[in-house]
Amino acid sequence: MSHRLVIVGGGPAGAMAAIRLAAAGLNPLLIERDAAPRHRICGEFLSSEAQACLMQAGVDADALGASRIDRLRLVHRDRVAAARLPFRARGLTRRAMDAALLDRAEAAGAEVRRGVAVRDISGTVLTLDGGEVIAPKTLLLASGKHDIRGAKRDPRGTVADLIGFKSYFRLAPGQTAALAGHIELILFRGGYAGLQLVEDGVANLCLLVSRARFEAAGGAWPGLLAALMAETAHLAMRLDGGTEQLDRPLTISNVPYGYIHRPQPSDPQGLYRLGDQFAVIPSFSGDGMSIAMHSGLAAAQAVLSGVDAATYHAARAAEIGPQIRLADRLYRLAQPPAAQWLAVTAARLWPGLAGRLAAWTRVPDAALRRAGL
Repeated sequence: MSHRLVIVGGGPAGAMAAIRLAAAGLNPLLIERDAAPRHRICGEFLSSEAQACLMQAGVDADALGASRIDRLRLVHRDRVAAARLPFRARGLTRRAMDAALLDRAEAAGAEVRRGVAVRDISGTVLTLDGGEVIAPKTLLLASGKHDIRGAKRDPRGTVADLIGFKSYFRLAPGQTAALAGHIELILFRGGYAGLQLVEDGVANLCLLVSRARFEAAGGAWPGLLAALMAETAHLAMRLDGGTEQLDRPLTISNVPYGYIHRPQPSDPQGLYRLGDQFAVIPSFSGDGMSIAMHSGLAAAQAVLSGVDAATYHAARAAEIGPQIRLADRLYRLAQPPAAQWLAVTAARLWPGLAGRLAAWTRVPDAALRRAGL
């Protein structure tokens, strides 16, 4: 089957690209492997830049029940540093956001095929489960953290030994009130966690941990969570009296944090990488969703303007590469427990430091303007 333009993946990057392309009259085909929106491994933190992308797409995070966040707590063991963020963020589940974005894509004129998995990519030719072959002239690859055979990312030089977990908790009323308006970044031996409210007063606990630390805790979620609560009294306090909302946490491994796609002469001319298929920023920066949505807008603009894939990839790397490399260096530097203690101490002495670091890892204003934001 022949299609001029196909998008693989209906997350923030793919949906934003579909909305812009459909609005321009190109009627793209978007292929999403999940039959219905579901929870994803994601901190679900929407920076001001991410909110601007949603507003352009016609999605109102507040109308979907998003929480409001304007303060940060940085935690290591019994030490806590507090700071005001340089913007007002939102907390919103990916399930709610993804559903709204795909609905907007369809309303704009995109064809969305749900529950269809891509088995293989060769150049820009797709083979679907069941054997159907689609051969578009232009392919936008936005499959998130999920690699597809024939178009896998190169993880060399990245931090790829981490395991991600995410669950939701209904906290005790006093702890819900204490967490309101905050994102808490909790540093621990072998990783870090983020805790914040999303819609309906539910707390999202999302964390990354080294494989060695996970195995030392028994290689199972209950043992890991118990070990982290024993190490960090603040986390134990937050979860005391709370009720986990999922039967089991979502999990993912081998995510290449710090990855940036490096164009090669052998790359297919019509293949554009978006979102985590283009770059993966360490999640503590809080700008992953903004980067994903912005890449979708930038790829759509490149296609509309006749910019080839290699030029698009080079321009994207110049725009956000410095921010991703900075976040990657900060993550690596902050792994030793002594460095984590020092980071919290510095944030307590200089409350504006955390806000400055947050600003330095954002998508640059010039890049946002070029994407029409």
